[in-house]
Amino acid sequence: MSESKVTAPDPAELAERASKAVGAQIDQVEALHGGSSSFTYAAQQRGSEPRKVVIKVAPPGLEPVRNRDVLRQAKVLTGLADAPGVMVPIVLGTDDGSPPEIPPMVVMTFVDGESYEPVLRGGNPDVTDAEVTARAFSAAQMLAALQRADAGQFEDERETDLEREVGRWEKAFSTVDEGLQGDGRADHINAALKAGLPEKLSPVVLHGDYRLGNMQCVGTEIRALIDWEIWSLGDPRLDLAWFLLNSDPRHPNKKTGGDRMPPVDELANAFEQASGQSVENLGWFSALVRYKQAAASALIVKNNRRLARDGVDTASMEENIPKLLDWAGQYLA
Repeated sequence: MSESKVTAPDPAELAERASKAVGAQIDQVEALHGGSSSFTYAAQQRGSEPRKVVIKVAPPGLEPVRNRDVLRQAKVLTGLADAPGVMVPIVLGTDDGSPPEIPPMVVMTFVDGESYEPVLRGGNPDVTDAEVTARAFSAAQMLAALQRADAGQFEDERETDLEREVGRWEKAFSTVDEGLQGDGRADHINAALKAGLPEKLSPVVLHGDYRLGNMQCVGTEIRALIDWEIWSLGDPRLDLAWFLLNSDPRHPNKKTGGDRMPPVDELANAFEQASGQSVENLGWFSALVRYKQAAASALIVKNNRRLARDGVDTASMEENIPKLLDWAGQYLA
């Protein structure tokens, strides 16, 4: 069964299952927009602790694995609930279901706020420059806090290996036509990354897509780091490099207003100060994430040629693939 043919769960059934999971009445289940790997809903919890909650449920009929594994997401949220300086939604209850027909679900606190990413999403008149700056530096500091969290509690989880990570995006490039490989640039960057593999650091908890767009913010405050579908354990520089890439106004996918973020070197310094240590070999990781971004863009363009989707600017993506690869090369020179 393809994900495009998945039928959304029945809200009444979700309310009944969620009520049992948290031990309180849950009703007014309404779909929330965003996310593609699972179904997400807002609802109301009644009783002695009335509040708005979020229900996240794996797609019915599909095995709840990888980014569809909502119980694995609940696991990391529960493990980080008391981590100093790390803001995440609180898990209120889970239901294993009987997959794939009855999918697993998790109920968590609803965190109010907005997820605004200046570089890749452009202007937002409701957010001031001062608020953007404060959020960016808070995100750099929270990343250091996340990397101090106890990774040992997740020792049974997969670790992102650097060599396999390079190979993952090499494989992605191998599935697209030569026109999407930057006229040989992808092969050149791949070879340089393999030749310069750094010594890995002790694994930490990685969010996997650490950027302002995955944070609920109000004013200058970050209320929660959300969207944990691809978390893992691994080298701390992976999340840092990805955060800095998505904060950099030099990004070729930048939208108008993307220069509202603080300079990336200042964000890197803020991270180092918060972590209490300097970051070595960040250039290699900066090249890797640009190679990754280029490969991901190539996949999107390829897939959109086969199944066109509204609102996807594949023309710009295709144009920016060689720019991203050239940018990666600057860090490997």
